[in-house]
Amino acid sequence: MPPIVPHHEVLTNRRDFLRRAGGGFGALAAAALLGEDPALAALGDAGGSAASPMSARLAHRTGKARSVIFLFMEGGPSHIDLFDPKPLLRKIAGQQLPASFGTVITAMGESRAPLLADQREWRQHGESGLWISNWLPHTARLADELCVIRSCVSDGINHAGGVCSMNTGSIFGGRPSLGAWVNYGLGTLNQDLPAFVVIKDTDSQVVNGVRNWGSGFMPAVYQGVEFEPDGTPIANLTAPRGISQERQLAKLSFLNKINRSHGLERADNSQLDARIKAYELAFRMQAEAPEAVDLKSESETTRKLYGMDDPRTSTFGRNCLLARRLVERGVRFVQLYSGSGSKWDAHDKIEANHGKYCQETDKPVAGLLMDLKARGLLDETLVIWGGEFGRTPMSEKGDGRDHNPTGFTMWMAGGGIRGGQVVGATDELGLRAVDQKMHVHDLHATILHLMGIDHTRLVYKYKGRPERIDMNEGSAYTKMKME
Repeated sequence: MPPIVPHHEVLTNRRDFLRRAGGGFGALAAAALLGEDPALAALGDAGGSAASPMSARLAHRTGKARSVIFLFMEGGPSHIDLFDPKPLLRKIAGQQLPASFGTVITAMGESRAPLLADQREWRQHGESGLWISNWLPHTARLADELCVIRSCVSDGINHAGGVCSMNTGSIFGGRPSLGAWVNYGLGTLNQDLPAFVVIKDTDSQVVNGVRNWGSGFMPAVYQGVEFEPDGTPIANLTAPRGISQERQLAKLSFLNKINRSHGLERADNSQLDARIKAYELAFRMQAEAPEAVDLKSESETTRKLYGMDDPRTSTFGRNCLLARRLVERGVRFVQLYSGSGSKWDAHDKIEANHGKYCQETDKPVAGLLMDLKARGLLDETLVIWGGEFGRTPMSEKGDGRDHNPTGFTMWMAGGGIRGGQVVGATDELGLRAVDQKMHVHDLHATILHLMGIDHTRLVYKYKGRPERIDMNEGSAYTKMKME
């Protein structure tokens, strides 16, 4: 669409006038056609105003990723035992960290503890030759789909700050989560399902709780919706016996009338507005959500692909399969937690700890990637794997590792990223990122970039201040190889 002419700009000739007017009429026709699709009924600039806060919006640029599945390994998986082998660490294990590495601050204050060698078998996998340890044999078969980022950096040295930082960009609670920013920028593709869904693997609380998927200072409508980890993911979807749809709709209409009357004098209360919209969404979900979360329709072959036939992998496998079904139906952002309650936190007995959680997640994650690819969804779905930080090369309690936010690994797949590549590097012991550092702010900016959002233009005015997901510090890493 040609740019709108400011009122002070003069159209210099008749040809210019006809060109701009013709383009405008074409855009009106296109808008009318797009309006027939409810999900596209109120297109506008990313982050701009629309008829509904959740109406789909045009991105700033063309991005292949339409949806995100964030696989969050809560507690901090060890990069030097999974994706970032360090031969020198084995060579000098048992010694203290060399003085050349300078002063190190650790969460538990054991920076002078002896170095701990990994116990893994390492192999290069795929045509790309990515190094992956034997803790992740199923993921290793998909090495050529992975973009491994070995130079991630965070400001959070403990779990509260680390998880908060990875989710919101700040070590302090109160800011909008990444999923909320995506909702604000792009809206939803399905008006009958939540646009942002969070699923844990247990009843244990994720550190910081709901603030990790909250909307912070933005309207509450952008926050994530938590699904139950087992049983029925969404409670109370079916109306009580004897309650007709007409009666329920009348009740909802009456509640809506009261709430909106109450809200007229409380225009700044976004929680009230979100609750009104939640009632409306809940009514619409009764028609579509039961089918979306019903895994019985999936074939036995598909269920086995995700490891649902094995008690050790069935829970995370179910969640991964549910994530695929949700993005398939237009859910914009799905976040899955493994080890809810910081269970990946291996301060001691890392062999037992990581052995357990790698086994629980490896096959389901590989199944998710294979299933998305087989269905033609991987190109438009950005899959992210990682935790709030990595682990130190120094030991703790003899057989564990401390928190390490100064250099750790995450990976991305799909969403237009070319697999089989490594971005950045840590030093010879895996302690600090030394090449192409990817701070959490840069990571968030890059995720938005892959979805077609310019993070410098995705701005929310809060108390007169322009706020961004990266707190005005991040840069989208655009040197990744794209498909």
